Amino acid sequence: MNPLLAAGNYAALVAEMTAEEKADLLTGHRMWRTGAVERMDIPAVVMTDGTYGVRYSIPQIDGDVRPGQDFESFLQVVGRKANEVEATWGEMRPATCFPNGSSLACSWDVDLARAMGEALGAECREYGVNILLGPGINIRRTPLGGRSYEYFSEDPILTGDLAAGMIEGIQSRGVGTSLKHFACNNSEVERTSMDSIVDMRALREIYFLGFERAIAKAEPWTVMSSYNRLNGVQAAEDSWLLTQVLRGEWGFAGLVMSDWHGIKDRSASMVAGNDLDMPETETRKADLLAAIRDGTLPAAVVDLACQRVLALVRRCLLALEVPSAPVDWDAHHRLARQIAAESIVLLKNEDAILPIPTTGRRRILVVGACAVEPVIQGSGCATTTPTRTDIPLDEIRALAGTDTVVDYQPGYAMDAEGFNPALAQAAVAAADDADHVLLFVNAAVGWDGEGSDRRSLALSPGHDELVQMLAAAYPRLTVIIASPDAVVMPWIDRAPAVVETFFSGQATGGAIADILFGRANPSGKLTTSFPMTLESVPGHLHYPGENGRHHYSEGLFVGYRSYDSRGDSLLFPFGHGLSYTRFAYADLRIDQEEIWPGDDLTLSFDVSNVGARAGKEVCQVYLRYGTPRLRRPVHELKGFQKVALEPGETRRVSIAIAARDLCYFDPDRAEWMIDDDLLTVEVGASSRDIRLEAPVRSVSPMGRYRRIDWDTQPTFVLDNPIARAGFRAFLSERTGASGEDADRMLEHCRNSFFGILTTLANRLRQTITPTEIQPVLDSINRQVRDAEQAELERHRAEVATRAA
Repeated sequence: MNPLLAAGNYAALVAEMTAEEKADLLTGHRMWRTGAVERMDIPAVVMTDGTYGVRYSIPQIDGDVRPGQDFESFLQVVGRKANEVEATWGEMRPATCFPNGSSLACSWDVDLARAMGEALGAECREYGVNILLGPGINIRRTPLGGRSYEYFSEDPILTGDLAAGMIEGIQSRGVGTSLKHFACNNSEVERTSMDSIVDMRALREIYFLGFERAIAKAEPWTVMSSYNRLNGVQAAEDSWLLTQVLRGEWGFAGLVMSDWHGIKDRSASMVAGNDLDMPETETRKADLLAAIRDGTLPAAVVDLACQRVLALVRRCLLALEVPSAPVDWDAHHRLARQIAAESIVLLKNEDAILPIPTTGRRRILVVGACAVEPVIQGSGCATTTPTRTDIPLDEIRALAGTDTVVDYQPGYAMDAEGFNPALAQAAVAAADDADHVLLFVNAAVGWDGEGSDRRSLALSPGHDELVQMLAAAYPRLTVIIASPDAVVMPWIDRAPAVVETFFSGQATGGAIADILFGRANPSGKLTTSFPMTLESVPGHLHYPGENGRHHYSEGLFVGYRSYDSRGDSLLFPFGHGLSYTRFAYADLRIDQEEIWPGDDLTLSFDVSNVGARAGKEVCQVYLRYGTPRLRRPVHELKGFQKVALEPGETRRVSIAIAARDLCYFDPDRAEWMIDDDLLTVEVGASSRDIRLEAPVRSVSPMGRYRRIDWDTQPTFVLDNPIARAGFRAFLSERTGASGEDADRMLEHCRNSFFGILTTLANRLRQTITPTEIQPVLDSINRQVRDAEQAELERHRAEVATRAA
């Protein structure tokens, strides 16, 4: 390592570089490396994809193959589906295919996410990978999203906390992460050019918050910019996004890299704060070099980006000095099975059909081709070559018990385009004398993944028909679903037991068997709502946009924030998930009756296992709003904790809510603010299964009154004592009227629907210009701010006095 690099003297190192070397450093080498500067002994670092597994391309990493393919090779793979991984990436090294993001998140377990991160980091070290390109945490705004299987939730707090746990785990092994995709890459339709049109409150409170939270808690080494445009600006070239917000407001000190070919104007991306252009392209690199040479790019911008790349290289090299143990692949498979079992969601279990007893003579019929060809992951850049794959049918036979016969019928073909009557009828006939029928179905796989959104919320062609046929013939049917996100279930009233696995990785088969036979008590809960129909999804009427523009028409009201605020019927609500035991909640207490800006809130309650089996409960805390100043959802998730309990055991659970999590973002003031409002703290088992409630008042002098402008309606001026006094003084001075008469003049104007300036000019026959009134407005708004701050400081002084 270069001595200057070892010492962290990046500025001196950059000062010695030529323009060509700087361009090399700021541009990727081939597909998966940074550019090395051999003359100065600055090595490359290796990165690769994988939000739930290490996807290691042998030819592209070990062979240093250039991006793309020669023409003959290209012709051989044109038209192949996205899940045929080796057609795109070449031969792959096997790695543990852990549960995908939409599955893992259903564990609601930050410690489990951290453990998975540690395993991913260890496998990266085993293969010499310095940066793992993940986690991906875009909000699952619509269940049609092609990459929903990689992402965690429709809620930003749950998303941010799980991401922080995973980042901490990966980076604890000396491997960097790249938090992605920043920001608003929520659909795969025209994803490199689509303009996501999002209002400021939705940006801050929904789409940015998970990133902000994960960065604050876990400090990822890098952040990856997204492909799309955001409110008219290419995200990879947006200085407001990458410099003002990410670095300025949030204090992110790491490197920003592009998504692969996400930059269109290299100079613009540099000025915006996008340091590293991935992967290598001769065109963009030549553009960069020309801009460095001719001074189009300021030297300070180029040098700062170089220093950030060097800081990342040094960090990776120093991490390698810490020894790492060889990977225990069997242990990682067991971990994958544990995570999958804790993430599987038991959606329905009428008459306690599950778990299946393992004693006594019985016959189990397993139906469904994906019981022998399990759907374990989505398709795209994250696709991992598993070290092994548990087959559900084999695992069911292994756990069923010696007196149990397990038969199998395919029911459908995995590559079929639609309903197969012969296979379906054979399955129905075989169910005739079965004690249990387990039907495995899945959503469409293949093209539905990265690069293309799902086409509907239905299962694969023919699967819904098969469910209905079996449900009609056999009343004790268990349906096991593998899907990237929500699916509709037209047969739900006829299926007594439903299990949702999402895409739960290479140990799917074993985890499913563990759940079906009760070796694991289901504890997964949904992290997105399951709507009744696709048409009821918020924002559906504006999806997927048109003419390159996609309006996020639902604003803040994403997922359960919309469904619960409108009281919509749902298939299953956010946070829902059943167990083989029962839990009771009691004795909710809050540590204070009033919350002021800067105050944290701590609540505690008892949760008891009142059933006969050990189990885990995900306790969820929501805040319900009363009469907020700006519109808010009826309630929002603010905290959660997963609790393990033995039968009859009670634990006291304590959950802290940070002051910032009580706030909304006021676009007019460009700041986070707490409301004057009577809130209700809700504790429950889902967003629609609230068990405990308690009131708490949020008190804030900030934002009680809106900013006064010359076009503000008189009623808002008169309701603000400082503004009223300011205009009263202005009228007295201008007209010579007494203060009392001036006040009556103002009151006479209250019912006007024009702005205050227009109203005064017309009703009082005065010629008043915006320029003339501006000093009055400035004084009023300044006094309001000063009064707000003074009241807040008085409160803090009183608290300090009481504490002393």
